Amino acid sequence: MLLIRNLIYWLLVAIVTPLFFLGLFIGAPLPRRTRHVIGESWARLLTWLLWHVVGLRYRVIGAENIVKEPAIICAKHQSGWETLALQEIFPSQVFVAKKELLWIPFFGWGLALTNPITINRSDRANANRLMLEQGTNRKQHGFWISVFPEGTRTRPGVAGKYKLGAARMAKQLDMPLVPVAHNAGEFWPRNAFLKHPGEITLVIGPAIYPRDDVGPEAMTRQAEAWIEARQREIGGIGPFAHPDERKARTA
Repeated sequence: MLLIRNLIYWLLVAIVTPLFFLGLFIGAPLPRRTRHVIGESWARLLTWLLWHVVGLRYRVIGAENIVKEPAIICAKHQSGWETLALQEIFPSQVFVAKKELLWIPFFGWGLALTNPITINRSDRANANRLMLEQGTNRKQHGFWISVFPEGTRTRPGVAGKYKLGAARMAKQLDMPLVPVAHNAGEFWPRNAFLKHPGEITLVIGPAIYPRDDVGPEAMTRQAEAWIEARQREIGGIGPFAHPDERKARTA
């Protein structure tokens, strides 16, 4: 049954995705907010398919911590699920992404039309300046900004090295930093074809506001401590949970 559900899911994704990308290309001359709605609709549809076809549901804790003004989402990165679900849970947002992703045929071209903040990791000297320029532009258009501070997907129960980019943007752009924890990787492992049914828990933390006397390093450590503490609380549930977290939950 698991395989059949996933095959149906991937078949539907293969059918609807070209239609949405076609809509993006046709809508390229439209205002960026209008184009963005097309991309968000695709993400929402895939999240719906995961819920109703695969049986991969989710619950949100701390929705009251979603602030009124545009903010920086500082989220754990374990799977592909959060790149979809964050667009459903939070207001309209853009992602900070590697510039190389824009070179992928069709996917990258569609991504470019959804206003991402792109960085060139090989050009560290100019990366911060370009990120600030793009971030200022996105904030002026009312977008939130999603950042995965670890830079890459990490396995459940494992903490990557948190980089300063999210907190640095929050300081420079004067935007709140909203930490987000979740256990999606326990149901959707990295690069896995099969997604497993169950209930993902996503927790939104209180916003961390930039202050003159607190630098990006301290903001990053504060966000990291909160996220990793929540990860230990919600971990150990899914079929791909870390053995230590599963053991701690059943003890």
